Amino acid sequence: MRISVAVITYNWPAALARVLRALAAQSELPHEVIVTDDGSQPATRELLERIAADYPVRLVHLWQPDDGARMSRARNRAIAAAQGDYVILLDGDMVAEPHFVADHRAFARRGCFVQGSRVLTDAALTRRLLEGVALPGFFGRGIERRRHTLRLPWLARWYARPGTKQRGIKSCNMAFWRDDLLRLNGFNEAMTGWGREDTELALRAFHAGLLRRELRFSALATHLYHPTRKHVVDNPNDRIVDETRTYRLLRCERGVEQHLGEFADPPPDLRALAAQPS
Repeated sequence: MRISVAVITYNWPAALARVLRALAAQSELPHEVIVTDDGSQPATRELLERIAADYPVRLVHLWQPDDGARMSRARNRAIAAAQGDYVILLDGDMVAEPHFVADHRAFARRGCFVQGSRVLTDAALTRRLLEGVALPGFFGRGIERRRHTLRLPWLARWYARPGTKQRGIKSCNMAFWRDDLLRLNGFNEAMTGWGREDTELALRAFHAGLLRRELRFSALATHLYHPTRKHVVDNPNDRIVDETRTYRLLRCERGVEQHLGEFADPPPDLRALAAQPS
C-alpha cells in the first residue's frame, strides 16, 4: 500500500517547513508528500526548492492562483495527482509525531475512512515550535486537548471501531482510500471560503456505505496556533451540507474528476528539479 500525504498550505512557509521536516523524520516514510498550494506567494515555492535537495521521498508542489479560499479545489488537485493507494489529508500547520504515517497505515481498513485528532497550541508555544523546540508532551505548557499527546495504540484500537459519527469531522488530519475519494468525486468545489467541505464529504461517504474510524491515541499531530475563522455567521456552505444530508447525495457535481486529465502524467518530483544544474 503506497501512502500519499497531501499537505494544503497558504502563505505560511515557516509552518510548512516544520510540517515537512516532521514528515521527513517519520519512522515509516510515505511514498510521497504533495504540497497543494492555494495561491501562496513565491516564498513557499522557494522553501520547497531548498527542502527538495535532500528530501527523503518524492516531493510535489501544486500551485493554483489565489482567488479566495478554494480548499476543496486544492485538495482535489492533490487527490488527482496522488500516486498512492491511500491519501492522508494534512493541513500545512499540523506537525506530525514520528509514528504518524505508520499509525495511519495500521488503521487503514477497506470500507472505512479515518478521522484523526490534534493537539492545540497557543501563540507562545507556536513561536517556540517554529524555532525548533520539540513537540509538547502531556505535561507541556501552552496546549489544549493534551490527551492527544498520548500515543497508546492498544487504546486507539478500542476507539477505532467503525461507525457513522458526524461530529468532529476535520480534514486537518483525515485519511481515505484514493479509489473511495474518486468514487465520491472528492471535495465539493461549490464550497469556497471557510469550512464545512470536510463535513459534506464525510456525509457523502456515509451515504455511499463507508464507515468512520476514530483515530485517537495514534497518528498524533500538533496544530500550530493561528487566529480562527471558525465562527462564520450565515456560512453559505452550511446550506450545501444541508442539501447533501437531505437528499443523501453520493457525489458532488464539481469535484476531483475535472482534474484527472491534468495529472494523467504525474507532476514532477521537486528532488529531480533540484538536482538539475542551474
